Amino acid sequence: PPQVQPFLPPWLAQPKLVQKRIKDNLVPIRDVPGIHPRLLKKLQMNGIESFFPVQAEVIPAILQSASNGYLMGQGGYRPRDICVSAPTGSGKTLSFVIPIVQVLLDRVVCQVRALVVLPTKELAQQVSKVFNIYTDGTGLKVVLITGQKSFAKEQEMLVQKKVTGYCSLADIIVATPGRLTDHISQTPGFSLTQLRFLIIDEADRMIDDMHQNCLNQIVKAAFQVENYSGSNMHFQRTKPGPVTAARQVAKCISLNCSCCPQIPLQKLLFSATLTQDPEKLQQLDLFRPRLFTSVCSEKKTPGDGTETEQDTNKKYTLPEGLSQCYVPCDLNSKPLLLLHFMLAMKFTRVLCFTNSREASHRLFLLVQAFGGVTVAEFSSRLSPNERRRTIKEFEQGKIQLLISTDATARGIDVKGVNYVINYDAPQFIRTYIHRVGRTARAGEVGVAFSLVLRIQEHRFLRMLKDAGIQDVKKQPVKGNSLKPLVQQYEEALCKLEKTVK
Repeated sequence: PPQVQPFLPPWLAQPKLVQKRIKDNLVPIRDVPGIHPRLLKKLQMNGIESFFPVQAEVIPAILQSASNGYLMGQGGYRPRDICVSAPTGSGKTLSFVIPIVQVLLDRVVCQVRALVVLPTKELAQQVSKVFNIYTDGTGLKVVLITGQKSFAKEQEMLVQKKVTGYCSLADIIVATPGRLTDHISQTPGFSLTQLRFLIIDEADRMIDDMHQNCLNQIVKAAFQVENYSGSNMHFQRTKPGPVTAARQVAKCISLNCSCCPQIPLQKLLFSATLTQDPEKLQQLDLFRPRLFTSVCSEKKTPGDGTETEQDTNKKYTLPEGLSQCYVPCDLNSKPLLLLHFMLAMKFTRVLCFTNSREASHRLFLLVQAFGGVTVAEFSSRLSPNERRRTIKEFEQGKIQLLISTDATARGIDVKGVNYVINYDAPQFIRTYIHRVGRTARAGEVGVAFSLVLRIQEHRFLRMLKDAGIQDVKKQPVKGNSLKPLVQQYEEALCKLEKTVK
């Protein structure tokens, strides 16, 4: 029987395609229309002369949706929501930082106008750093709330109590879900009723990880009626729809005010693995969304120069410069294979993934006991300061091997990763995409190795095939090449057992 195609809404079925090859499609920053001279200057000061394809498409789209100032969408309509699906390392952060800073440059009163929600503290720190670079000297205030400071301290950063009532100390908030919902429910005077941009980064994870409730709370807070006295009544938001003259008049009459512009709330979703599941996206209650994606953006050209129709099976995009291999092995040879890569093959700047914190820790102790490799672990055991220091040393090349869990490494931008090794084969395709996307970033090259147990081999290959990932080479390692390591390895194991005891 013919396969039943899932029904996709038109915006998902006909997205705006973005070039995937970063290096061949850079756009000089001056060629992207509508960017404020002040921001162009900032970009150049930061060594950015050209935009990646995603940035060149998305920045003008967001700017255009606020071309009549941030109180109105284009032509008096509510601006369309925007979804961006592009590989890790393709420059998503700058795609929203630049237009948001630009739209808010002329704001007079400090109110929370942009809120960025991210799944982990590291990601939130990374994004707030970028915002700070581009708001520097503009008077716009960026506040980071991730629970690294005490709740009371964060409250002080967010609102100030004056005789006339509360006033906001933040224009842009970068936050993790848990801490944010605490402030929505417990911080007096913290208001999202003037929110113009809601940015959900790593959106698929935010939808999956039960943060859905957090997103609902944000939207509810954004449409809340302000009850304390003050001019805020003018900005009473109604649930979305086109802003028609009749509606405005009716509303103005009911509020008995001369005129009340509405601040539209626009959602911007970013992800490397944006779900294609319409039901899931439905939960986000998107308004006439536009999708920008670099998935399936390349037509296959066979030798005769004719173009075949593109392979729509490619659900995920991987960085252009990435080579992928897998090594079939058994459980006992996994540590030996890792040591073989590090010592005999002389791999450097290797990011190695395990499936649990315990596995990471054990492997770290084992490699350390074996000796000859500068190794560190990167997990939630470490304090944020230790994590930052570890990443810095890894980037400087002082650490050759960094062993990590998925939770810690998701979305984190580590510079100069030459190899990703999946010590434990990932169970889900998204995990695979995020792990291997830590290398070959921003148009560089990199290699990903997966150590796959023979009993997992069939399932692993099937998972990749279903996702349209074909070019993964099998690379067996002969037992003979591991023999020289065995004696020292067994000594290291004994040493370890003693320490553990």
